[in-house]
Amino acid sequence: MVVPRNKLLFWVAAVALPFALLAAVAPESAPVCAVFVGGLAVAALADAWGTRKSLAGIRVEVPPVVRMSKDHEGKFEIRIRNDSPRDRFVRAAPGLPPEIPAITEEMDTILPAESQFSPVVWTCKPVKRGNYPIRSVYLESISSLGFWGVRKELSVESEIRVYPNLLTERKNLAALFLKRGAFGLHPERQVGKGRDFEKLREYVPGDSFDEIHWKATARRAKPITKVFQIERTQEVYVMVDASRLSAREFHPGGSILERLVTAALVLGLAAERQGDLFGLLTFTDKVETFVRARNGKTHYSACRDALYTLQPRTVTPDFDELCAFIRLRLRRRALIVFLTSLDDPALAESFVRHVDLIRRQHLVLVHMIRQPGAAPLFTGPHVASVDDLYWQLGGHLRWHKLRQLEKTLQRRGVRFSLVENERLSADLVSQYLSVKQRQLI
Repeated sequence: MVVPRNKLLFWVAAVALPFALLAAVAPESAPVCAVFVGGLAVAALADAWGTRKSLAGIRVEVPPVVRMSKDHEGKFEIRIRNDSPRDRFVRAAPGLPPEIPAITEEMDTILPAESQFSPVVWTCKPVKRGNYPIRSVYLESISSLGFWGVRKELSVESEIRVYPNLLTERKNLAALFLKRGAFGLHPERQVGKGRDFEKLREYVPGDSFDEIHWKATARRAKPITKVFQIERTQEVYVMVDASRLSAREFHPGGSILERLVTAALVLGLAAERQGDLFGLLTFTDKVETFVRARNGKTHYSACRDALYTLQPRTVTPDFDELCAFIRLRLRRRALIVFLTSLDDPALAESFVRHVDLIRRQHLVLVHMIRQPGAAPLFTGPHVASVDDLYWQLGGHLRWHKLRQLEKTLQRRGVRFSLVENERLSADLVSQYLSVKQRQLI
């Protein structure tokens, strides 16, 4: 596509309009005016004719996958090659979506003649996680006289993966993983004797009778005792709720689901550091994604890829199908962490009814973000009006129902935690480490 530039508009305003006005005022000067206007028209047409091959021989390459983090600056690079025998001026712009704004939308560069690929880098700051395909790169060149701009759209195949930003959360939790000074994780005596069988040995006075291996005792004709070791590698699963209640926002651009996704990945890092196996499940009215517990960087990347495109859906979660799925798929005892919202009484009742399928086999933790205003009376700000009074009464009733839910789940052996938005990841990791230290799994 050929478009006029400001230089052409300037010459039209400086030559064509004055001479056209002069010819209208003084008809005897019309031939001279026609010569000047015609000369400008011929020059513009010749310049436009010469733009036919302005972008010929220019090739573009883009990386197939670019990874960035939400609210964190990233780089998107385009490599442009000039196969022509002369230098060329090119203005380039990638077809970035509005969720990935670039600091500079267009960039100018001089391509050396017959050169290798020249890199052009854009600095971007994504505002929303997800997968964004890049299908086009737009190029613009200038004609010889500068009257026209030649624009061309080149098709490319690339995608930008915007992951949750864990930098802030990792800074908040850095002290938990330091191994020096007075901070971080330190060796502590673990409660219990462990459940993993290690070896057999001869009976020693003081050994409990329930630790005697009776078959080995019969074969060897002397008492033999079983020795157990502390379990080091355990399975940890995070269940992320992506249903309608997770779409609620605390502030513009920050939904509950964003916090749940970030907390799940932070817990995955903690489990990896502790040597445990980390698994993931996302659900709405059905099981959306299931990643079986493993460890390693490749597995963590698979979990991250399963979460970075997760978006809330306006459906009600089906805890019946979810708990049945967990009961059938997870045979080994594991720590199951639910990241969900149970402030809807119907959802809370459904969860309490169906969690019985898994609570006896697994250790179940439930973490929920406290909604604004859900707090007991006399803990909020000063009441300044009648509306504030009713607001605090409503928040107290919601808090009271959640307290009753906590007691109901506690009687079933399920731990329920109502945490602040900013403390979700820290409280989740702290409770996980407490479970590890006490060998509750």
